Amino acid sequence: MSNIYGLTEEQEMMRDSVREFADGEIAGIASEIDRSEELPLDLCKQMGEMGLMGMTVPEELDGAGLDMVTYCLAIEEVTRASASIGLTMAAHNGLVVAPIQMFGNEAQKKKYLPPLARGEVLGCFCLTEPQAGSDAAGTQTTAVKKGDKWIVNGRKIYITNGGFAKTAVLTAVTAPGQGTNGISSFIADTDHPGFIVGTTEKNKLGMRGSNTVELLFEDLEVPEENLLGGEGEGFKNFMKTLDGGRIGIGAMGVGIGQACLDSSVKYARERKQFGKPIGTFQAIAHKIATMATELEAARLLVLHAARVRDAGKPYTRPASMCKLFASEMSMRASNEAIQIHGGYGFTIDYPVERYFRDAKLLEIGEGTSEIQRHVISRDLLNLG
Repeated sequence: MSNIYGLTEEQEMMRDSVREFADGEIAGIASEIDRSEELPLDLCKQMGEMGLMGMTVPEELDGAGLDMVTYCLAIEEVTRASASIGLTMAAHNGLVVAPIQMFGNEAQKKKYLPPLARGEVLGCFCLTEPQAGSDAAGTQTTAVKKGDKWIVNGRKIYITNGGFAKTAVLTAVTAPGQGTNGISSFIADTDHPGFIVGTTEKNKLGMRGSNTVELLFEDLEVPEENLLGGEGEGFKNFMKTLDGGRIGIGAMGVGIGQACLDSSVKYARERKQFGKPIGTFQAIAHKIATMATELEAARLLVLHAARVRDAGKPYTRPASMCKLFASEMSMRASNEAIQIHGGYGFTIDYPVERYFRDAKLLEIGEGTSEIQRHVISRDLLNLG
């Protein structure tokens, strides 16, 4: 069955290995992770030992040296068990490891990638600000050059992994008045004075086991050699970073969608009304058929986007397409899964209510659905 996706033997083996790990080590504690709102750091280290925290990092830098397709397969399996852990993994790989790997110089790669890839430390990507959400160009955090250091001041919000991260990739204005050409990006060590963890978001709608915090920079000193990419290239580079991150979010949508389908099929077979399984009723059967069809379409879109990236071709449009469709598919699937489960689906006795809560973030993070439609349409219309 899996050969219909055109996977190599190595890709299938990695997917199956991650599936076994997710079923054995994550699925059983997913509800507790959600209820406690605590990120199990030991699990992250265990994932690092499996190569899941540096999947595309070359082996000589202690990574797994794998392709984007394999990465997406792994994200799907982890998210199917727990979206909170899937998000932790996706943010670390796609938004921290990836930009250092793509835009860092050799010294930066050798210093920062090995511990990140081994899962010894977590990373966070610091982009969103109170006035810079969908309008990422509205960044107000500043970095001023003083001698051989950059002095950073500002505030970032909704930062995944921010409370535990040891390495941060952040954006700041280095040339005021120059618009997007005045934004640069940096690698910061979070144990330096001036890097302050502010409010931790609690009682979120979903992804409750994922760490989400406010970060404050108060005269944070960043060595000049920690400029990531060229000065003024930050906006361009984090747009490329988000393109890759969107493929990961698409894979997360597939993971949640698969979890919804699995739960719905199981329940429709077991639950009886009017003397027979509810799956025999057309109303329920058609919901499952639609869910399965949209899930398959989303998975193929994600794999296509990953393969385009692996081929070294422009992937902005396929990344946005897969993210848009898979995230909205997961929202529809989770809504229908609750409907299939009826009153039970509205309680914590079944996991579908968690899938519903978790799925919503996928329509927001790494660019909202509205932003994805904007990206896709502008690319098609060739309007820049």
